[in-house]
Amino acid sequence: MIRSMTGFGREQAIINGREIIAEIKSVNHKFFEFSTKLHRSFSYLEPRLKALVKERVTRGKIELSLSVYNIDVKDTTVRVNGNVVAGYVNAVREFAPTIGIFEDFSMPDIFRIPDAFTVIKEEEDEEALWADISSVVEKAIDKFVEMREKEGEALKADVLEKAQNIEDMVCEVEKYSPESTEIYRKKLYDKMTELLGTTNIDEQRILMEAAIFSEKIAVDEETVRLHSHMTQLRQMLEGDKETGRKLDFLIQEINRETNTIGSKANDIRITRLVVDMKSEIEKMREQVQNIE
Repeated sequence: MIRSMTGFGREQAIINGREIIAEIKSVNHKFFEFSTKLHRSFSYLEPRLKALVKERVTRGKIELSLSVYNIDVKDTTVRVNGNVVAGYVNAVREFAPTIGIFEDFSMPDIFRIPDAFTVIKEEEDEEALWADISSVVEKAIDKFVEMREKEGEALKADVLEKAQNIEDMVCEVEKYSPESTEIYRKKLYDKMTELLGTTNIDEQRILMEAAIFSEKIAVDEETVRLHSHMTQLRQMLEGDKETGRKLDFLIQEINRETNTIGSKANDIRITRLVVDMKSEIEKMREQVQNIE
């Protein structure tokens, strides 16, 4: 299924006393580029989060944000360093009268004492925590991929429409190309008649000149290849993921064949068609650059 490279997914859940929020978003990029926004205490999870996303996504600049809040989980213990506090208090009380200060300590003063408290983080079961976090992240990825697939279908429809427009114009080129040779033959005959003042003209010479001209402006090979490229493009759009790079290369080939037709064209109608074809190709290229 065709996917866009832009998308967004969010999931929020309360599991085992923690509120877990995961958000994932992406924009266009030639390759897979992954970054995270995590609290430093969860930075060790980044490789596992990257692997989780990479199982489902192949291209795009992807950012995953993860927030974890404790609701009723006791993960820290705070202890007062009594000896440290008592040492500060006794030292200040002993020194204060010598400078005329007699105000005693208050609780806010104690909170400002360096090392007055020790925060002990409880040992956590990392695998159990990962199981909770990954379940939320996977649901966010599901929504993210669903959005990319939905946008991908819209891109596919647009590319197919433009491909059909181009192929219709290729058919017009095929119709006008033989006419160009006949128009040239008639102009050549009329010119020679005018110059020689007679209608007794060497028909073989006229046919030879017309044949040489026809060979120079013939675009049969280019139009056949363009039809083949359009068939291949449709097949790719019906294929699996990782289509974007292949489509981008194919469109380069389509553009090359169209340029060749333009360089050979000796008919204003074909020239105009080539201009319109190149316009559609450029629009198609812009859309393909959004495909994963």
